[in-house]
Amino acid sequence: MSFELSLNTGTTPQLSLREAVEAVAAAGLEHIGPWRHLLADAGGAEAAARIIAEAGLSATTLCRGGFLTPSESAQRAEALESNRAAIREAATIGADELIMVVGGLPSAAHLLGGSGDRSDTSIVDARARMAEGIAELVPYAAEHGVRLVLEPLHPMYAADRAVLSTLGEALDVAGEHPAETVGVVVDTFHVWWDPQLGEQIARAGREGRIASYQVCDFNLPIASDALKSRGMMGDGHVDFATISRWVAEAGYTGPVEVEIFNEEINAQDAATTLETMTARYGELVLPALQAAAPAPAP
Repeated sequence: MSFELSLNTGTTPQLSLREAVEAVAAAGLEHIGPWRHLLADAGGAEAAARIIAEAGLSATTLCRGGFLTPSESAQRAEALESNRAAIREAATIGADELIMVVGGLPSAAHLLGGSGDRSDTSIVDARARMAEGIAELVPYAAEHGVRLVLEPLHPMYAADRAVLSTLGEALDVAGEHPAETVGVVVDTFHVWWDPQLGEQIARAGREGRIASYQVCDFNLPIASDALKSRGMMGDGHVDFATISRWVAEAGYTGPVEVEIFNEEINAQDAATTLETMTARYGELVLPALQAAAPAPAP
């Protein structure tokens, strides 16, 4: 079936991988998108793969690689090695798609626990280093059957998390490589505002680049921690019907992940979260996807 629902474990950060897998299976879903730290906590990628498989689930993506923008050579080497490890982990758990949050400016690295030149605010140079890092990783990812999936983030995260802010920018970087090696993710929280979004989703479809569709809402007011401003579908300001129609018209028929960072949702009982997200998905997202999906070939 097309457009099957998947839980991104960022939505249930209080759960271990095994607990998240059990909750997903109990909710009647078949897909999960784990974060890397859960694999480590489970005893490594091989142990995580067994946990996922034994529950009858499949891994839709692995979150996350990226952070390829350090200006110092030692930090760049460390980032590349971390990404190679993430590629191996994705292959081991059967996730063909590694989500790439590409990284921000050296001047803001300390805000996420890293280090860098706090006077280095050149986003032009950071973007160049990011593109170089992707190019260096592509052959290794291809050897492991994993696609690097560029995630444009909302512009409010350009300084600290991602110097890619629009789907068009992500497609420009991806376009330097074969579609089977570098794709993009359409995440409603990050791209809903883009006046070129419909055009760029159509372009991504033509180029065979849509690797994942992630949904959650954009809440106001912005939380004190801007990372936690995501909401359950229907609680904010995203036009899911239109964006979902565009995604389906572009030819995407794969799983749809729900990824929500929100203090209240993250703290509540996971069964409640899964029940609510399944209902909201069925009400607000799935009908538009199904209505716009191309008819199957006879």
